Amino acid sequence: MFGGPSPEHDVSILTGLQAAHALGGSGRPTRAVYWDKVGNFHEVDAALEAESFTTPQGPPTRSTLRFVAGEGLVAPGKLGRAGRALDVGTVLVCCHGGPGENGTLQAALDLAGIAYAGPSAAGAALGMDKLAFGSTAAAAGLRSLPRVVVADGEPDPTFTGPYIVKPRFGGSSIGIEVVGDWASAVALSRQSVHLRAGAIAEPWRGAAVDLQIALRSWPQLSLSPVEKPLRQAESKESILGYRDKYVGGQGMVSAPRELPAEVPEEVRSEIVRAATALAGLTGLRGVARIDFLWDEPAGEVFVNEINTIPGSLSKYLWEAATPAVPFGQLLDDLLAEATARPTTHWSAEGADGSALRSAGTIASKLG
Repeated sequence: MFGGPSPEHDVSILTGLQAAHALGGSGRPTRAVYWDKVGNFHEVDAALEAESFTTPQGPPTRSTLRFVAGEGLVAPGKLGRAGRALDVGTVLVCCHGGPGENGTLQAALDLAGIAYAGPSAAGAALGMDKLAFGSTAAAAGLRSLPRVVVADGEPDPTFTGPYIVKPRFGGSSIGIEVVGDWASAVALSRQSVHLRAGAIAEPWRGAAVDLQIALRSWPQLSLSPVEKPLRQAESKESILGYRDKYVGGQGMVSAPRELPAEVPEEVRSEIVRAATALAGLTGLRGVARIDFLWDEPAGEVFVNEINTIPGSLSKYLWEAATPAVPFGQLLDDLLAEATARPTTHWSAEGADGSALRSAGTIASKLG
């Protein structure tokens, strides 16, 4: 499943098609579900190429689906007959950003009783909320930059500018800007479409560079090599931007990088230590990528954020691991975990009727 009403819609299509082609090529029966920009679900040919999604009319579809609680994805019936649920064993979620990565889709799949790969609803929600994730890391004693809410009426931060302003609920560097003073940060939070759902600010460390590491939780906790993403040669941005990460032909796979990153051993060890701790704190499930900031002049490494459904599922990081994890094996393990490690464990234990028996009449409680 890929796409969705998110600024990361296009990148999600690339990840989804990469996975669909790999699964189909391995002989697995694979169905592709495209979630369009306005929220509709469509079954499409799993062998489609990215170009099919660039036309105004969208890709050719086999059927338009409805999400029905308790049933899942339902295709319309013929001649007014009741629809039939799509025969799906496991959903490989390849959605980036928005409702596909903030727990909304995961909760819908839970209610439909469909097994899925990747973060749980709670894990996805925590990962998408930069303020909550940053607070979780700080509370665990992991070094992270202070973060504050940016909005009218909020107090000025205790740290000085310049500030880096980010969407509280978003990713892929979309909507991120550096401003010199607090008044500009507040004005930006009112003007930017990407900040409408919430904005946060933290001190901008201009000398810091991005370092990243991927984790996976099945068949056991594993960590990839550390990478240093590089900016496109023509980039004039002050931060690692969307174009640096994704505009290169194959999403994150073709983005420029230094892999493994040429960093001191103590920096690599600190990243591994913090990432391992965050795996437990966030309830890691599936594949995630954790981003760090390394301020070399200051000799400090900061936890930045977690991406619970990373671009290309971080296949390039796993292929560089020792031993290497081929993309097909990575997908097989994600699907195996989806059924072996369910996301929901609901229980009505304790609801024994005693509160109802002792309640008396409802009318007496309204009076």
